[in-house]
Amino acid sequence: MLPTVSVIIPCFNEERRIQSTLEAIFSQTYPLALLDVTLSDGHSTDGTRRVIADFAAAHPQLRLQVVDNDARSIPAALNRAIAASRGEIILRLDGHSRPYPDYIEKSVAALLAGAGENVGGVWEIRPGDESRLAAAIAVAAAHPLGVGDALYRHAKQAAVVDTVPFGVFRRALVEKIGGFDETLLANEDYEFNARIRQSGGKIWLDPQIRSIYFARATLMALAQQYWRYGFWKWQMLCRYPATLRWRQALPPLFTLSLLINFLLMAFSPLFGLLLALEVTLYLAVLTAAGIRAGEPLLALPVVVMHLSWGGGFLWSLLFGRKRA
Repeated sequence: MLPTVSVIIPCFNEERRIQSTLEAIFSQTYPLALLDVTLSDGHSTDGTRRVIADFAAAHPQLRLQVVDNDARSIPAALNRAIAASRGEIILRLDGHSRPYPDYIEKSVAALLAGAGENVGGVWEIRPGDESRLAAAIAVAAAHPLGVGDALYRHAKQAAVVDTVPFGVFRRALVEKIGGFDETLLANEDYEFNARIRQSGGKIWLDPQIRSIYFARATLMALAQQYWRYGFWKWQMLCRYPATLRWRQALPPLFTLSLLINFLLMAFSPLFGLLLALEVTLYLAVLTAAGIRAGEPLLALPVVVMHLSWGGGFLWSLLFGRKRA
């Protein structure tokens, strides 16, 4: 007999996307009678609640509830939703995601087959709106120069990995290792998966399991997102230093080198030449990558991603209070 599945979704001001997410859940090949959905809303100020209520009224076959996320953080939202739901298996989604119709069916099958303690798939990243810049941001968010070796963004082969974003796991796992860390306001998935690995479990990524993820629509939104990622990555590394990967070290090192050369220009023109050479080579690599990818604007979002992530990381290292 198939297990019951609870879909948990943190959301805040997702009026534009939440309808699409709920429709994708309703269209799953997994039996609707075995599904329930809990949305943990951080007191949205747009029409998110109205869209959810209208959808629930039009689809009474799907058990759906909304809980308040007073803390207005993603890990708190996830924990509230887990506590309010009852399924044997939990699927974590976002309000700007759209899983393929067989996402739950394939994920649960892999979980029951023992592929891993947390099972997830690959993102197909789509633009956040119809602008040219949004299209470039979506390309950057899936490009190795933007995200390094984050396999859930471009993997072709199933494998054991460090993390998956929209994972499927047993409720018993949460009871064993605890829920999402509410002291981290980003990187909560990675930290949760780090504890799974510490407990002897595996994280399984299967590119046959697919979902659509909508990237940020503007450079400002992208900068805020990656600053937050960088800031909270340092906080997480204070607790899990062994989880540092080469791709995560490059943005702060690059940002630091730019800053040092810029400051030392006042003492020697040599550092100005080094800075010019560094920037020229960097932009040449990004421009060439953009040409190969067929996206001439690729350099813009990649620069924003690198400098925002690196700046957030360094700011947290220097001025952020370490979380115990």
